[in-house]
Amino acid sequence: MYYPEELIEEVRLKNDIVDVISGYVRLQKKGSSYFGLCPFHNEKSPSFSVSGIKQMYYCFGCGAGGNVITFLMEYENATFQEAVKMLADRAGIRLPEMEYSEEARKKESRRAKLLEINKEAAKYFYYMLRSPKGQVGYQYLAGRELSDETMKKFGLGFADGAGSDLTAYLRSKGYADELIKESGLIGFDEKRGMHDKFWNRVMFPIQDSNHRVIGFGGRVMGDAKPKYLNSPETMIFDKSRNLYGLNFARTSRKGNIILCEGYMDVIAMHQAGFTQAVASLGTAFTTGQASLLRRYTEDVLLAYDSDGAGVNAALRAIGILKESGLRGKVINMQPYKDPDEFMKNLGAEAFQERIDQAENSFFFELRILEQNYNMNDPESKTAFHREIAKKLCGFEEEVERENYIESVAEKYHIGFENLRKLVSGYAARTGLVQPVARPKPTVSRKDTPEENSKRSQRLLLTWITEEPELYQKIKPYIGAEDFTDEMYRNVADKLFADLEQGKFNPAAIISTFEEEEEQRAVAELFNTKLTEITTPQEREKAFHDIIYAVKKNSFEYYSARMGTDMDALNRVISGKKALETLSKTHISL
Repeated sequence: MYYPEELIEEVRLKNDIVDVISGYVRLQKKGSSYFGLCPFHNEKSPSFSVSGIKQMYYCFGCGAGGNVITFLMEYENATFQEAVKMLADRAGIRLPEMEYSEEARKKESRRAKLLEINKEAAKYFYYMLRSPKGQVGYQYLAGRELSDETMKKFGLGFADGAGSDLTAYLRSKGYADELIKESGLIGFDEKRGMHDKFWNRVMFPIQDSNHRVIGFGGRVMGDAKPKYLNSPETMIFDKSRNLYGLNFARTSRKGNIILCEGYMDVIAMHQAGFTQAVASLGTAFTTGQASLLRRYTEDVLLAYDSDGAGVNAALRAIGILKESGLRGKVINMQPYKDPDEFMKNLGAEAFQERIDQAENSFFFELRILEQNYNMNDPESKTAFHREIAKKLCGFEEEVERENYIESVAEKYHIGFENLRKLVSGYAARTGLVQPVARPKPTVSRKDTPEENSKRSQRLLLTWITEEPELYQKIKPYIGAEDFTDEMYRNVADKLFADLEQGKFNPAAIISTFEEEEEQRAVAELFNTKLTEITTPQEREKAFHDIIYAVKKNSFEYYSARMGTDMDALNRVISGKKALETLSKTHISL
């Protein structure tokens, strides 16, 4: 760590994790914790929990977990130092300048090196577009009516057809072949060896929200396939959690974000003054991208292609926006296919009119749905009205549902009471709110004696972090040495030492582990799901049973290792006495 531990802890303590994460994820309070849709995997039912008491987050679906620093590292794709710097700036804490010795430079993360390589590649492509070799690319962009200023703003470039010029250039800058391959800019086969992945293409550098180049998109010159080629996912490039143009759009202050499908749409719109435009990166819109948008706006306007594929993509995006707590509207591109064509033919003023007239996403869904029914046939028309009622049940809040029933009844000439009865009837049969279905953990554990013993240890650590005052109850019977898994023992040792000093800081314990997988595992220790218990008597029995199980496992563990180990022998003797006492002791909570 480049910063002193006490300074890192000061930064962490001055950034409440609930406040920070609520800027990225829509959270709702349930009990003592907050829940939302996990930004690290696609889900429809909230399994992502944030605890203000523990100052940590944990996803019961994918297992992602940690403290406020690890959240920023994972979400922003940042190094530890970058995450600390972001949080320090947020809290108004001035960090000392970091001094890098030659040795420290050599130890810089691969992530930082990959960012350097991408930056050099972007400079190379930028230069090539403006050289004689890049004239075909320059003429193409000029033909698409892009100004030199716009090309410069987006760092547009060109990859020529030489085959390995970029490879040679990056090697000349001192980058090792292994890192160049890892960047995704280079391909390799036995016939050609290392060769450029992009050639004869106009290049679009993809930047993260902090203007760092994390990948590239390339549009081929001519009819070769594929028409568009994107960088593969790497350590620094996750397509599902980045958006093209967001580095500019996030500071546009237009009150909304316009979501497009392609790079050229975004660039054309920025050139026309609509600097709030962004696009997904060659993939369908994701919950991770929706969470990213939530940081900057609550209103998203869809400017997707007007063809069938674009309509289907818009319908998928609407669902994701709604799940993420964002308001969606749809911009009508007709009679043109996309924003780029629209802008060239009708101009910015006409596009602003389309923005002002953007269609409510729910009514857009109904309009598309209506195309499947014959409105002149009473039976088909009734079936359509039933589908409307079904969709109206998706509004859980009664006031919102009533408002939509009123608007839909007026628009489709259905009597308000008739539609209301349809909605009530469907709700009575199915329930307005579906029960929350927790996703299954990504790693299933076998029900073995070893796993059962580890689960008891996880449960005890979670219970103590939920109610730290209970430490005094277990102290006569349980010590850190009773946790037989090495990581569990390390965590218990740190937790119990803090509690002995009257401190309670489980989030700080996470920072003492450097590997991401270790941090996830530690977060799980503090977030094991406790059984629902209704009465005080059941609660006391469950707590006693967990303590007894941990102690019994410890006794068996050291019994198997006695031999000539005097320390193990001593633990067995004391463990046997503790078990005898526990079997006769009632622990009052």
